[in-house]
Amino acid sequence: MIYVGVTGWGDHDLLYTTPEERKHKLSTYAGHFPTVEIDSSFYAIQPVKNYEKWNQETPETFQFIVKVSREMSGHDREPKLPLAELFERYRTSVEPLKQAGKLRAVLVQLPPWFDVSKPHLDYLRTIRDELKDYNIAIEFRNPTWFSEAFRERTLAFLAEQRFINTICDEPQTKESSIPFVPVVTNPDVAVVRLHGRNTAGWLRKPGMTSQEWRHVRCLYRYSEDELQELAASLRQVDAAAKSVYVYFNNNSAGDAVPNAKRLIEILGAEYELAPSQISLF
Repeated sequence: MIYVGVTGWGDHDLLYTTPEERKHKLSTYAGHFPTVEIDSSFYAIQPVKNYEKWNQETPETFQFIVKVSREMSGHDREPKLPLAELFERYRTSVEPLKQAGKLRAVLVQLPPWFDVSKPHLDYLRTIRDELKDYNIAIEFRNPTWFSEAFRERTLAFLAEQRFINTICDEPQTKESSIPFVPVVTNPDVAVVRLHGRNTAGWLRKPGMTSQEWRHVRCLYRYSEDELQELAASLRQVDAAAKSVYVYFNNNSAGDAVPNAKRLIEILGAEYELAPSQISLF
């Protein structure tokens, strides 16, 4: 089964047309999509009360993918706390979703400089040990992992460690990009992230603030032909995994929701959703 959603629920204005919907964004969102990727956990480990609230605001069938914090994924080269403590805090924080059966996987988005090397392979093994009771989706950003020399060994390593190969559609640059590799390494779960194809905006330019970069790096709307091509690939992934979770992250100009809605139509997918207002789509 293919489940389609978007990254986060706060910035998708097309979904929230009334004051009541804007007040209860997640419960409104759950009337449109069966799953969501939590991105706020990348910037800081969220308090338990947030996950308790999010659990209460979504139906029993709703599913989450939750990013690990940037300190845990290596973006911060010198974490403020010991790694063991960070992982413990993370496990405690997401426990309400885990207990409710709504935590489908945790997502480790690795930094662009995280290349193929023994220390980095060892760190991935540490992640597996620290999160042994979770499905773990690994998203590479460094192209060496899927270079001709290492592609097959990377996929074999992911399968050996029971990692989920995060399948990414993203701008192709010489650095900070990986190719689209629709290979399932965990037969239970596949994760697909669609970042758009704005090559010009993908890399941060000198002098650009982080906010300015966020406004352009995922500025892209998939065309009908591109969505049809993605749907064909997703059906092949679906044949190899029990559940496939697809997230549109191309929301710099609000394109994620309409693209996700159209992909659901193309796939002919039907979900058990929370009661919602009449859809605009």
